[in-house]
Amino acid sequence: MSGAALPNTPPLSRTRAAPIFAVASGKGGVGKTWLSTMLSIAFGRAGQRTLLVDCDLGLANIDVQLGVRPTADVHSVVRGFLELDSAVTPVMGGPGRNGGFDLIAGHSGSGALGAIKLEEVARIATGLTKLAPHYDRIILDLAAGIDPNVLRFARAADRLILVTTEEPTALTDAYAMVKLLHLQGAKIEPWVIVNMAESRSRGRRVFDQFAMACNEYLGLKPKFAGAICRDPKVPDSIRAQTPLPVRHPQSQAYEDVIRIVEALNAG
Repeated sequence: MSGAALPNTPPLSRTRAAPIFAVASGKGGVGKTWLSTMLSIAFGRAGQRTLLVDCDLGLANIDVQLGVRPTADVHSVVRGFLELDSAVTPVMGGPGRNGGFDLIAGHSGSGALGAIKLEEVARIATGLTKLAPHYDRIILDLAAGIDPNVLRFARAADRLILVTTEEPTALTDAYAMVKLLHLQGAKIEPWVIVNMAESRSRGRRVFDQFAMACNEYLGLKPKFAGAICRDPKVPDSIRAQTPLPVRHPQSQAYEDVIRIVEALNAG
């Protein structure tokens, strides 16, 4: 790790490094990236220093959703111009502020990065383990789909958070990701979030069906992190490039995110 100082980062005095959460989905369009940013804010507001990493190496967009302009991104790291710690951008004041966190942005519109070599992905993963002692939580926002790079990042994580909706295609693709990881020998029991649910109870029923299939055919028992109800304030905040709890502090969706963070912290 280079000698550049991390913004707002204390000395390496932690007894254990931050767990790495990989936020994944087999299918695009389920709100995975939005959820990654909301988890980062909610962990931050809970007093946990958080680093969010955009691991969609071809079509990154976290910085666009947040309306921030990073001076460096993961593209520079992959190309060998920077170490990972030098690509950190504080968001909302950075860790230690109310809801602030650090971001390592992807590189928007650079499809070539989506095909980087697996050893380069491994180098990023190694860099993350070096950064982990600076934080309480590290969140990886993975690309949609199940290509080798996505699975590599998922296996590098301590905990897999799988985002789906009640749409059959979303559930099928989420199951495909769990199955592939299982076949590759990954010892992982995913935490599942049902996004854009009609109600919390409906979200729970969707999870129960998914968990039953995983248990019956794979011998896995996913955990229920929670459901996020469909909320018109979410697309409004995305269009405004303003985090939901900043633009709509009393929104139902963010209340659901807080419940999920409590479940993840307890688990």
